[in-house]
Amino acid sequence: MAQLVECVPNFSEGRDQQVIDAISAAISGTPGCSLLDVDPGASTNRTVYTFVGSPEAVVEGALNAARQAFSLIDMSKHSGEHPRTGAMDVCPFIPVQNITMDDCVHCANVFGQRLAEMLHVPVYLYGEAARTPSRKSLPSVRAGEYEALPDKLKHDEWVPDFGPALFVPSWGATVTGARKFLIAYNVNLIGTKEQAHRIALDIREQGRGKDQPGLLKKVQGLGWYLDEAHLAQVSTNILDYEVTPLHAVYEEICRDAEELKLPVVGSQIVGLIPLKALLDSADFYIRRDGLFVIEEEHKVRLVISKLGLDSLAPFNPKERIIEYMVSSQEGGHLVSLSLQRFVHSVGARTAAPGGGSVSAAIAALGAALGTMVGQMTYGKRQFENLDPVMRRLIPPFHQAMNDLLHMVDADSTAFNSYMVRTTCLQHRMTKENTNLHTDLAAGRCIQTLIDLKPPGGDKHANSCFLSG
Repeated sequence: MAQLVECVPNFSEGRDQQVIDAISAAISGTPGCSLLDVDPGASTNRTVYTFVGSPEAVVEGALNAARQAFSLIDMSKHSGEHPRTGAMDVCPFIPVQNITMDDCVHCANVFGQRLAEMLHVPVYLYGEAARTPSRKSLPSVRAGEYEALPDKLKHDEWVPDFGPALFVPSWGATVTGARKFLIAYNVNLIGTKEQAHRIALDIREQGRGKDQPGLLKKVQGLGWYLDEAHLAQVSTNILDYEVTPLHAVYEEICRDAEELKLPVVGSQIVGLIPLKALLDSADFYIRRDGLFVIEEEHKVRLVISKLGLDSLAPFNPKERIIEYMVSSQEGGHLVSLSLQRFVHSVGARTAAPGGGSVSAAIAALGAALGTMVGQMTYGKRQFENLDPVMRRLIPPFHQAMNDLLHMVDADSTAFNSYMVRTTCLQHRMTKENTNLHTDLAAGRCIQTLIDLKPPGGDKHANSCFLSG
């Protein structure tokens, strides 16, 4: 699988469509970059761009976008609800596929250095790329915002990581770094900006200060008023959705709003969201409300409904969930082939796909048949007495079906990777120059193949058998 890095630059322009489109064109016109989402906001006067590509490609895409923005955005005339410190306010790099956080830190360093050299502007590193603890948090780096920069740049503790310690009025400063996937999530209230901010102070981790911490870990927040929607919003950044899930933020804000007698009227995701974040929230509501939902599509619909994610604009999962966006850019998976093409690919003069992929496909079909029988039994009046049994039997068969489908490609990919590594190793050994990294990589591929073989299938067979 290809290496994929996500880059999410935020530009301080959300009202001039020509500027927004010009920056979009600079990104999409960069070879190897796939622009997935453009999310402008008039009240915030800010646009969030999301694109993916190889490490080298996303750095070039971000530089091209910055170059275009430099000639079009004048920060001395900027105003908006969102905190900001520059025309290209923040530019994080996020690991998506076959990429480590260290790789993304490297992207941030390369981008920061090249941006400073290209535009002669100050650049700061934050997040996992921060060189000092005081710069790890984005709000800390952005404290005082654009207006504070002339004075801030005079102090030694705020010397930029790259570029001159000089105030550039038209640009300000740029903050770049590496981080986990951040979810920009806003909850809508019929109320005032002050009421929304009061709730934000209660829920965000920082709270109201050192002596009054907030309720939710890894959550930043503030309140603002969305003029175009005539609504207030509790605007949050969920820094780690596995620590504080999406639904936890929504439910806590609902509780606080209820105490203030304020109606909550849906919520909004800015940019893209990982599929797992939505599925985790779906599982919460399924458990809480005793629901029976097993299809991924239905789980996503459930969360859209529960959180009101389509309250301000349509929420199209194919355009808002990053895994769906990335998979639509890739293609080439065995499971996406027609049955005829899959059979022919097995019969071709290549070692993969081979027995592992075929076994996984057959086992997936077996699990699918079990799922089918359960689905055709559940919910019918004549079998009503079996509904509790079907609720227990269907999920493990359904899970096995999906996991085994994944193994069809995983087996072939692991085998091909092993062959490539082995060939490299043999080539190096013939030159009496063995390479430990290549040897270890080959070993990892072998371990992956072992993990995919019968024990994986046995696990699913056992779970299906025991559920009966």
